[in-house]
Amino acid sequence: MMTKKSISASRASLILFLCQMITALEVPLDPILLKELSQPPTITQQSPKDYIVDPRENIVIQCEAKGKPPPSFSWTRNGTHFDIDKDARVTVKPNSGTLVINIMNGGKTEAYEGVYQCTARNERGAAISNNIVIRPSRSPLWTKEKVEPKHVREGDPLVLHCSPPVGLPPPIIFWMDNSFQRLPQNERVSQGLNGDLYFSNVKPEDTREDYICYARFNHTQTIQQKQPISVKVFSMDSLNETISANLSDTDFYGAKPLTERRPTLLTPVGSTSNKVELRGNVLLLECIAEGLPTPVIRWIKEGGELPINRTFFENFKKTLKIIEVSEADSGKYKCVARNPLGSTHHTITVTVKAAPYWITAPRNLVLSPGEDGTLICRANGNPKPNISWLTNGVPIAIAPEDPSRKVDGDTIIFSDVQERSSAVYQCNASNEYGYLLANAFVNVLAEPPRILTPANKLYQVIANNPALLDCAFFGSPVPEIEWFKGVKGSILRGDLYVFHDNGTLEIPVAQKDSTGTYTCVARNKLGKVQNEVHLEVKDPTMIIKQPEYKIIQRGGQVSFECTIKHDPTLIPTIMWLKDNGELPDDERFIIHKDSLAIMNVTDKDDGTYTCVANTTLDSVSASAVLTVVDRPNPPFDLELTDQLERSIQLSWIPGYDNNSPITNFVIEYEDGMHEPGVWHYQAEVRGTQTTVQLKLSPYVNYSFRVIAVNEIGRSQPSEASEQYLTKAAKPDENPSGVQGIGSEPDNLVIIWEPLKGFQSNGPGLQYKVSWRQKDVGDEWTSVIVANVSKYIVSGTPTFVPYEIKVQALNDLGYAPEPAEVIGHSGEDLPMVAPGNVQVHIVNSTLAKVHWDPVPLKTVRGHLQGYRIYYWKVQSLSKRRRRHVEKKILTFSGNKTHGMLPGLEPYSSYKLNVRVVNGKGEGPASPDKLFKTPEGVPSAPSFLKITNPTLDSLTLEWGPPTHPNGVLIAYTLKFQPINSTHELGPLVEIRIPANETSLILSNLNYSTRYKFYFYAQTSVGAGSQITEEAVTIMDEAMASRQVDIATQGWFIGLMCAVALLILILLIVCFIRRNKGGKYPVKEKEDAHADPEIQPMKEDDGTFGEYSDAEDHKPLKKGSRTPSDRTVKKEDSDDSLVDYGEGVNGQFNEDGSFIGQYSGKKEKEPAEGNESSEAPSPVNAMNSFV
Repeated sequence: MMTKKSISASRASLILFLCQMITALEVPLDPILLKELSQPPTITQQSPKDYIVDPRENIVIQCEAKGKPPPSFSWTRNGTHFDIDKDARVTVKPNSGTLVINIMNGGKTEAYEGVYQCTARNERGAAISNNIVIRPSRSPLWTKEKVEPKHVREGDPLVLHCSPPVGLPPPIIFWMDNSFQRLPQNERVSQGLNGDLYFSNVKPEDTREDYICYARFNHTQTIQQKQPISVKVFSMDSLNETISANLSDTDFYGAKPLTERRPTLLTPVGSTSNKVELRGNVLLLECIAEGLPTPVIRWIKEGGELPINRTFFENFKKTLKIIEVSEADSGKYKCVARNPLGSTHHTITVTVKAAPYWITAPRNLVLSPGEDGTLICRANGNPKPNISWLTNGVPIAIAPEDPSRKVDGDTIIFSDVQERSSAVYQCNASNEYGYLLANAFVNVLAEPPRILTPANKLYQVIANNPALLDCAFFGSPVPEIEWFKGVKGSILRGDLYVFHDNGTLEIPVAQKDSTGTYTCVARNKLGKVQNEVHLEVKDPTMIIKQPEYKIIQRGGQVSFECTIKHDPTLIPTIMWLKDNGELPDDERFIIHKDSLAIMNVTDKDDGTYTCVANTTLDSVSASAVLTVVDRPNPPFDLELTDQLERSIQLSWIPGYDNNSPITNFVIEYEDGMHEPGVWHYQAEVRGTQTTVQLKLSPYVNYSFRVIAVNEIGRSQPSEASEQYLTKAAKPDENPSGVQGIGSEPDNLVIIWEPLKGFQSNGPGLQYKVSWRQKDVGDEWTSVIVANVSKYIVSGTPTFVPYEIKVQALNDLGYAPEPAEVIGHSGEDLPMVAPGNVQVHIVNSTLAKVHWDPVPLKTVRGHLQGYRIYYWKVQSLSKRRRRHVEKKILTFSGNKTHGMLPGLEPYSSYKLNVRVVNGKGEGPASPDKLFKTPEGVPSAPSFLKITNPTLDSLTLEWGPPTHPNGVLIAYTLKFQPINSTHELGPLVEIRIPANETSLILSNLNYSTRYKFYFYAQTSVGAGSQITEEAVTIMDEAMASRQVDIATQGWFIGLMCAVALLILILLIVCFIRRNKGGKYPVKEKEDAHADPEIQPMKEDDGTFGEYSDAEDHKPLKKGSRTPSDRTVKKEDSDDSLVDYGEGVNGQFNEDGSFIGQYSGKKEKEPAEGNESSEAPSPVNAMNSFV
């Protein structure tokens, strides 16, 4: 690229001359312009220099040329004029110089052999073709010869000569048999470059009678065949017999035994040779060696490396091939033939020569009158070529002189040319290996400027990309080009633009403001012309949401997104590619507007998916890789090696991992002898391991399989390996889980876990069961039993210890000596009940029981513990019997005390104690009677408030469901609640225990009261029940209120007040639900009931039994401030927290951890917890 810049006047002429010397005016290939301009001839097509023709076809010698006016053609043959009109077989194609020589009707090709040259001429000069050498192809037959059979000794070398006839061009050689099958070739038997067949050493299988050499002549499409050659190879054994029976001593020099020998070269001969090759050709070097064993060929270049990417080895490395050779490939190449007995070598000195090749070929030159220019013709070769010039086909030395030209070696300099200087010049570069001929014309024209780019052409580009605005021009002299923007714009200059020599204006980075009309002006001394073009700059197309990398399991579905943004004036198209090719024609691929979905993904869908967004101006793309994963394919080719008695090596080939690396392999085995069809886990190894050493057991018919595991899951199992039966052996181990327990008082049952099939280690698995009474000095009693898991010893004493052992054995012997275990004969029921049972009352709900342990000998079994049976006889307060429900607590081990929780206060109970062993319970101790003291009562069963008047309320209540003692009184506490929900002074009334109702008088009218009511025994107060009620308002005030309420202003006022009250009520309810307290709460907390205070652990009592709901928010209007909240259950302790199965039990210190054995009675629901919540109307009345 060149940009125009200002140049000082002093240097302008020099630079202009140099530019004209270097740059010639190119004539654009504009059809209209070409029709109008005169132009010397130019050869456009010609036949090759060395032209071999088929003698069976007409000879066509091509010569095509162009020029203005159209050129005429003439030919020379062998340097003299070839008069076409005098030979009827020779014609010229119309409007062409191509010769057609008709030899199909009796003509002979040989008559037209020679060197032809074509000349194309018009009024501005003459161009000539290359010298075209015409030669007919030849495919001669093989000369007749007698081919002698070849008798050769096994291991000797052999060469079968082909010696094909000389053809034009040379034939292609190959060896076949009578069936036209190519003879097999390898490192031992191969064909040389000359067509001969070389045997490095022969074998008996080389014997045959149809070694045939064929020569194929491609031009004539014929194949010639040599006479078949017979080869007979004698082996060492048969050769001695043949010599003595059929041959004389002169035919063979003795049948020596087959011996190995070091290599020698069959071709080339000697230790060195030379090779000349031309630059650009293919260099072929060959070394074929004989020897036994067959030698191997290796090539090296002395002092250098073989050229990378241009070196190839053919014919089993016997041929070195280097393509496109250059002078740098000259040097010494060594081939080394080697076998185990030694080596030999041959050095080939390669010299690369070169026919002439162009460095600078002369180019056509278009000048205007008075201008200067040059023709340069530079070529190279080895040896260096000679340069000669011709003008219009005549050597320049004898051509008419032209004062405007001067020849300077490989350059012709033109100065101040005129129209008569137009001519065609030929440059010939030649050496001994060939020549080059080039035509270049000098055309002197005087033409005003012309702009060839169409007027008002529209260019559209994408922003931030280069914009190239064409201004193709022609003129002689070469016009100067200037660019303007807009109708009245100034000339464009500066770094924002690049001005090309061909007139093109380049805007390297076009922006939106580059849009507009641009004017190109071309001027020379003969005139001026201008042209307008238009540029539009568009927004680029962008992919704003690109497809992302996806990993999907086989069979799933996947979607790739592709959202684009584009110029609104351009219409985009979106195309999806897979691995840079079209998507598969498959209905599983669904293309949406902005996405591609693939359903039911398969392995073939793995690859790179590309979204391509195209407009008429730009194209953008984004790609994402789809990796299809799945569970691995199963391993295969399982192989067992290193087979030993107790181990074996298993190897396998992993299956395809389906794009998720294999993390580990699981090896399973099948015991075909003991458990056919059942597979067991054997071992597990890393995913990089394909071999494992497995430990084996004796007498197992093993088969193995392997399962591959990756992150997706487990593969299908591999095919099972071959079976491997290990030898039998004595058992390695004895049965486990040996126990001795009695099922009856007079027996001992010995049980064990029998060995599995593969653990038997051999046939005839049995067990030797041995026992003896412990610590009495008895001898072992033994019995051998079959493969069972139990043996019963009868007639044993009751519950005595025995030493027991079970030993495995099979047909090959015993397992190692087993370990001894201690067992006991059968148990019987205990004989004695516990004595001295004592009960200590802890509190009204808890008692502690003591007893004396029974002697261990009377237990007659494993002591499991003591069991207490206890039941409630009657409640002392109600004086009536109830259904007797016995409860049971069990205390494990040799305990002598226990705790009875959950007793009912003020009740009569009985209990007894029994000892327990594995057989059952012993006799019960005598029943022990005890009573629980009084406790605090439960809450009154209900509290109702009825018959409200202006100053009184009637209260009715029910006695506590569980009085837990003798009631001595009821206590009623009440206090008013004002309109702001503040509590007034607390009033307390004591009521006799036999009362069930009370009328409260002297109360305030229209006032809300809160009541607290509870019962008392001599122990203290019980749980309380709360309620609220309101006295009614005065009738007169109510009537006045009604009269006022008929007034409109009062109705509005009351609505506002009612809304305010409603808001206050809501706020109040929220505060109370968050745990607000009345002032009386603090007072009641200060006088808490001592019955419910926590008990200390050191006296064996329990902690606090208070209700867990004491601090819960009030429900349904109940605003109980005290901790004596009404609840459905009484203060009895539940045994649910102490269970041990069916029977409860205690710890060593007597703390309870058991539960009732029977179900606790469901207590009836007690009275209302509270009255209904106050309504907004009552609140309103209270407020008024």
